[in-house]
Amino acid sequence: MSFKDILKKSFLENYAGGQIDVSTIALALVITCLLAIYIYFFYRIITKKSFYSKSFNISLAALAIITAAIILTIQTSVVVSLGMVGALSIVRFRTAIKDPMDLVFLFWSISIGIICGAGIFGLAVAVSIAVTVVILVLDKIPQAKAPQILLVSYIGGRKSDDAVDSIISDHANYFKEKSRTIVNGQTSVAYELRISEGKELCESLSDLEGVSSVSLLKHDGEVTY
Repeated sequence: MSFKDILKKSFLENYAGGQIDVSTIALALVITCLLAIYIYFFYRIITKKSFYSKSFNISLAALAIITAAIILTIQTSVVVSLGMVGALSIVRFRTAIKDPMDLVFLFWSISIGIICGAGIFGLAVAVSIAVTVVILVLDKIPQAKAPQILLVSYIGGRKSDDAVDSIISDHANYFKEKSRTIVNGQTSVAYELRISEGKELCESLSDLEGVSSVSLLKHDGEVTY
C-alpha cells in the first residue's frame, strides 16, 4: 500500500464517520428557529416606514434554518461536505437587492444559521443582540431634512418669473431652480427648496395671476449634505 493510499484511508477513517446526536441537532434547530422568528419580527418592525415584502421576510427566517441544516450535514462527513460545496457552487441568485438594509438582514440570517449549525449558540445570541442595538441606535440618529420639490406652472414672461421668485424667497430658507420648460407660452419650473410650512407657500402662489398649477413634493430619499 502506497503512502497516498495510507493517507487517504486515514483521512476517511478520521473524518468520514462523524455522527451528531439527535439532541444536538434538535437543540441547534430549535435555537435557530427562535432567532429566525426574532429576525422576522425585527425586520417587520424596522421596515414599517418603507416598502415591506412579506415573502422576503419569510425567506430570511427560512434561510437561517436551511443554512443551519447544511452546516450540521457538513459536520457528519467530509465527503458529504465536499459534495455539498460542489452542488451549491452551481446555484446562481439573480434577484437584485434594492435596499442595503435587506442585504444586512440577509447576511445576518445566513450568519445565524452558520453559527447555530456549528453549535456556538451564545455567539449567535450575542450577534443578534449586537446587530439589533446597532441598527436601532443608528436609526435614531437624526439626519438633515430632505429638500422638497416645488412645481409651478404659469403664463407670463419676466414679470411672472420675478413674482414667483419673490413669493418663494419670502417663505423658503433656501431655493434653487432645477429645471425650466416652456410649451406654447406656458412656463413650468421645478424648484428645490427647504421650507417648514408649505401650505402657505402653495396658497400664495396659487393666488398669483397667471399661475395654473402648484405642486409641492416631499420625499424620504437620500440627503445631500
